Amino acid sequence: MEQYNVMVVDDEKEITDAIEIYLKNEGMTVFKAYDGFEALDILKSEDIHLIIMDIMMPGMDGMRTTMKIREEKNIPIIMLSAKSEDTDKVLGLNMGADDYITKPFNPLELIARVKSQLRRYVDLGNYTGFKKEIIKVGGLSINEVTKELKVDGQIVKVTPIEYKVLKLLMKNPGRVFSVEEIYEIVWNEPSYSTDTVMVHVRRIREKIEINPKEPRYLKVVWGLGYKIEKQ
Repeated sequence: MEQYNVMVVDDEKEITDAIEIYLKNEGMTVFKAYDGFEALDILKSEDIHLIIMDIMMPGMDGMRTTMKIREEKNIPIIMLSAKSEDTDKVLGLNMGADDYITKPFNPLELIARVKSQLRRYVDLGNYTGFKKEIIKVGGLSINEVTKELKVDGQIVKVTPIEYKVLKLLMKNPGRVFSVEEIYEIVWNEPSYSTDTVMVHVRRIREKIEINPKEPRYLKVVWGLGYKIEKQ
């Protein structure tokens, strides 16, 4: 599971401390800054995935800090402000912010917006920090660039569908995926046939397991689905 780094920039310590608690409860790592200068210093040394930025701060305010960040980085920025006027919202978005929330805010709403922006940036956007060319589980390895599967160092040919099924399971070792989940993710359409997935799983086992009847890697969890066993 990825560890997201979120920076909270606000000159009010009570605000940064409160947001830190909410984000840590979601498993995120939090960096705190109390003005724009501190925020820019943190960005030089840390891989930050999202910024929550107050507008009104001493030294360098949120607007100028956002403009400075946008000269080099495309990190999602959620603006915080005690003001609710549309002009402030529009100005913040025009400066390069991705979202805007007013104080006092609902913690659940803030977390929802944070997760939404992280999903867009990391999963759907251009962030590459989490992406690894090689996915390894025991003696299995997949090269995401060449699309090659190796079993104990030897290249094994797989079909595009077999590759996608194996990649899904290998990227989530230990997690059980139902047949329906596998079909909907790999085929990108509603599941209507469990047999299709079962056939592909059987073929994958024949290619990666020494003894397909007693698999080391691709295992069935009866009544639930399939998983790649953690090694």
